[in-house]
Amino acid sequence: MAVFQLSAGAWPHERLRALAFGVGQTALDALFPPTCLACRAATGQQGALCPVCWRGMRFIERPFCERLGTPFAQDLGEGLLSPQAIADPPVFRRARAVARFEDGPARRLAHRLKYSDRGDLARPLGAWMARAGAELLADADAIVPVPLHPLRLWRRRFNQAAALAAAIAAKSGKRFEPRWLERVKPTRSQVGLTREQRAQNVQGAFRAAPDAPLRGLRVVLVDDVLTSGATANAASRALLRGGAAEVDLLVFARVVTEA
Repeated sequence: MAVFQLSAGAWPHERLRALAFGVGQTALDALFPPTCLACRAATGQQGALCPVCWRGMRFIERPFCERLGTPFAQDLGEGLLSPQAIADPPVFRRARAVARFEDGPARRLAHRLKYSDRGDLARPLGAWMARAGAELLADADAIVPVPLHPLRLWRRRFNQAAALAAAIAAKSGKRFEPRWLERVKPTRSQVGLTREQRAQNVQGAFRAAPDAPLRGLRVVLVDDVLTSGATANAASRALLRGGAAEVDLLVFARVVTEA
């Protein structure tokens, strides 16, 4: 049941608005009881995880690689880079993710957002991403989602990266610019491809929109999942060629390869 409070000094219309919201939320909870975002078990509030799924989420927290955002097994000090970031540095400056993309709640949430018409998941997932990427967003001038090719967008009717980026922009107050980056080449699905095949598949797939005022701006690129980094690198390269000063990457989940 929703809980709401009215301060004694509130104006009458503010008190009525709060009362109406509380009554409406109570009615909504009665008609549609809150359920877990990942498994649909009963929860105490809308947009939350049940205790079991919360414990199953492998959140990524410090210590991690400052460049790739991959977690370290132990804390060896601030500012360290992983061997992968040193040997094969990405095009983007920094990457941050909410959780590991493994069997469990994070994978289920990402798949439901992408494939199951669960656009309602974008808001809570975007809120988590805004917290995980707070340091990136603090420096950002704009938020740009990884686009779909128009043909794929027409078939799917939904771009999960754009939905997440819009939610992050609403949470952070940053500019949401979904038209600054374009996907100009249709590509096959990256699922099942090797790292080299993924890079070849998205080569030349993106370009900065001709009228995008990117010159000198710091951009946060948003996607749902980071796997090999091929898509993120190709998209970041296009933004940098379009004039962006820096590109950071923010995703909901990422694959973590254990050393």
